[in-house]
Amino acid sequence: MQIRDVQPDDAIAIEALLTSLGYPGTSSFIADKLQQQLAHPDAKLLVAVEDSQVLGFVSLHFIPQIALPGDFCRISYFCVAEAARSSGIGQALELEIVNQAKARGCDRIEVHCHSRREKAHRFYARQGYLESPKYLVKSLLA
Repeated sequence: MQIRDVQPDDAIAIEALLTSLGYPGTSSFIADKLQQQLAHPDAKLLVAVEDSQVLGFVSLHFIPQIALPGDFCRISYFCVAEAARSSGIGQALELEIVNQAKARGCDRIEVHCHSRREKAHRFYARQGYLESPKYLVKSLLA
């Protein structure tokens, strides 16, 4: 298994992983979103690949802080293909997230994980993440 930067031709595989996370219908814009993220200096997209098959991906954002000495890394999306779960791929991706975050001067990682994703919560707990109970969202679509 190899972890590498996302390439534009990974779009179909990432689209399938996003669908498995509950985000269907990305085909019309996934290529543009990947290009946008690949060009952004504070974003990083990684995939876990085995035998030329994408088995997982993560989307990271590095956020400078003004009131704290270290910056933080936000995991925006983290998905391992269902058939590949419990095989160490998630753990390997999470270790790479830690390495990327440290290399960027981050002193913490944050992830928002919906309450319905109980298995993901257990995974994050095993990796040492602690719950931070308040998360607020404001929709700009109305």
